[in-house]
Amino acid sequence: MERFVDVPGSRLFTVAEGKGPPIVLLHAWVANHKAWDAMVPGLVDAGYRVIRYDTRTFGASPTDDVEFSHRADLVAVLDAYGIERAALIGNSGGGRTAIEAAVEFPDRVAAVVAIGAGLQGFQGEVTPLERSLFAEWQRLEGADPKDPDALTELGLRVWLDGPGESPDRVPADVREALRSMSRPLHDPGRVQGTAIELDPPTNDRLEELRCPVLAIAGALDLVSVAGAALRMEAGAPNTRAVIMPGVAHMIGMEKPDLLNALVLDFLSPLRPWA
Repeated sequence: MERFVDVPGSRLFTVAEGKGPPIVLLHAWVANHKAWDAMVPGLVDAGYRVIRYDTRTFGASPTDDVEFSHRADLVAVLDAYGIERAALIGNSGGGRTAIEAAVEFPDRVAAVVAIGAGLQGFQGEVTPLERSLFAEWQRLEGADPKDPDALTELGLRVWLDGPGESPDRVPADVREALRSMSRPLHDPGRVQGTAIELDPPTNDRLEELRCPVLAIAGALDLVSVAGAALRMEAGAPNTRAVIMPGVAHMIGMEKPDLLNALVLDFLSPLRPWA
């Protein structure tokens, strides 16, 4: 089932599949809802109702140039589908949204799986190689005109391959799938609006993150991503961190079956939540 959900200044493209306790999938901010394609069948077969959507400014969900809250957009999707509480599975920026929603709207969130997630307010370590990649990103962002293809390829090196890893490490079809989702994000004239930050930041209020949380990071990802997962494990009352070997940032695209196994093992004892 596909439908649009109206929110102030945007229409969010959503897809719902399956029956059972609801799960909402929140994609990384270098992709769109299709990043979950390989994981959805396993979640549906396990007896879950799976809702995913294109976050505002990504995929088929453009935005006006307005201030907005990713957390409020998520709640609007829950309301549109008549969902009181859902488990949230988020990758990267989507994982950050899931964590922040669990803090801001605790009654709406049954559990969180945060995959390669950022943690607002957390300052992790940065390696010399990562610094050089970030410097290259800033150079490309500051170029006039910008080179969308170069920005896309650098993003693939960081987020798909992992810093310093071979571009042959990930199958070519996975690489092409992420390239096709990432390339439009660098188009000139793309309107992004202004996201409203959670205040105070999550790093300063982890004690409020009371639902069960599974924080997953890839061992080949930025070192700060694993640092954020371990920080959540240490600071939040019901969080477990898992560092997965041999994967980077886009774990659901790289190893969907392995990630599904972790997710299902985590969620199964919590059923039913709605």
